[in-house]
Amino acid sequence: MGRAQYYEHLKGLARQTRARYSLNSPRVLRSDLRRIYRAEGIHIDLWPYKLKRLRGAYFNDESGPTVMLAKGLPEDPMVFTMGHELKHHFVDAGSKLSYCDSSNESNPIEIGAEIFAAELIYPDDDFRANLKDMGIKPGECTPEALVRLKHETRTTLSYAGLSKRAEFMGFAEVGSLGRVKWKKLEEKLYGVPLYKLIRRRTAWRT
Repeated sequence: MGRAQYYEHLKGLARQTRARYSLNSPRVLRSDLRRIYRAEGIHIDLWPYKLKRLRGAYFNDESGPTVMLAKGLPEDPMVFTMGHELKHHFVDAGSKLSYCDSSNESNPIEIGAEIFAAELIYPDDDFRANLKDMGIKPGECTPEALVRLKHETRTTLSYAGLSKRAEFMGFAEVGSLGRVKWKKLEEKLYGVPLYKLIRRRTAWRT
């Protein structure tokens, strides 16, 4: 199987997993992944220590499958990492250990896990359809359009994932979405989140 076929196979597997576990929107939560992990018999080990580059790892030994996750990851990267490690469970369980960090991100096995996770959270076809519904044509996707897309769909696919996909699919020029300060743009368009306002007021009072 060639690399392109391998990646397409993983996308199909991700869509099958969405259907099997009734993931019907682009807002996939860690509770959804925990439900899948329980059904698949995967134990979760939250690693309490600060790890510079490691987000997750998949182990499969005599104790059964275990996924180690960096404790304290925000919702979007936690969901993505859990999806990434789920691919290792489905496809790479024959290996003793697979780990996810920046040192091996060019490995096709790891690229495949990233592709699987992105498709599991927000399938390509849904992403394409949602942009077209917003009137976004190829080459016309701006940072503001992606912020609006994330706001309206409430997807847990990160801005990095959304921008990478928009560029890969030709909705945006390559490199045009790489240096955007997404949270600042989000606040400019939709206001400061309530939790930040509460935090600021608490800090001001103390």
